[in-house]
Amino acid sequence: MFLIALFLYAPIITLIVLSFNSSKTRAKWGGFTTKWYVSLFKNDAIMSALFNTLLIALVASLVSTLIGTIACISIMNLRKKTRSLVMGVTNIPMLNAEIVTGISLMLLFISFNFRFGLGTILLSHITFCIPYVILSVMPRMAQLDPHTYEAALDLGAGPVYGYIKVVLPEIMPGITAGFLMAFTMSIDDFIITHFTKGAGVDTLSTKIYTEVKKGIKPEMYALSTIIFLTVLVLLLLVNYKPADRKKPAGKEQSA
Repeated sequence: MFLIALFLYAPIITLIVLSFNSSKTRAKWGGFTTKWYVSLFKNDAIMSALFNTLLIALVASLVSTLIGTIACISIMNLRKKTRSLVMGVTNIPMLNAEIVTGISLMLLFISFNFRFGLGTILLSHITFCIPYVILSVMPRMAQLDPHTYEAALDLGAGPVYGYIKVVLPEIMPGITAGFLMAFTMSIDDFIITHFTKGAGVDTLSTKIYTEVKKGIKPEMYALSTIIFLTVLVLLLLVNYKPADRKKPAGKEQSA
């Protein structure tokens, strides 16, 4: 396990270390510096790609979370066989190769004469993020007691008010996890973005790909370090489960 972890993370650690190397060459340590991070934030092209990435990820995550949550509520009201069929169809985009999804979306946009740009990237990201939201919310929906919602209706709550006050608080952890997962997948995506972006429009992933073909610059080390740490923090948030803070029964009785 140690060797596997070393093989996986040693290159990333090396990249992070090089992002603080004052020398441009990778073979020599020239001292600690943060000038590459300063140079990175002064690069207008990279900052534009960063803005596009964050904007697309935020909007795509919000829209896909809304659609995915509504879809989960609808799926739970289907019959068992129909529900299994719909869930199987929903899982196909996650199992499908990204290059197939990217080419399919590109051909779809060409068929409808869509102008490639931020709009096509956004539609693509919403499309492949929805299944991840459904995957995160459905377990919480399955654990929900349907009689609680019915009780709220019997007590005078309307259908919408009942969902807001009873259902949403119960499935909110799944919704939050789905949003964070969608945000992470959107930031990290390259293949689908590459096939659906227009000329002159870049996200961080496509910008890094373009810059690396010209030659690796130290600013790319700094940018890659920031992306890695951002994705790491988001994944930790997605998988974070608060500890049960309830006191043992014995302590409560003694208190």
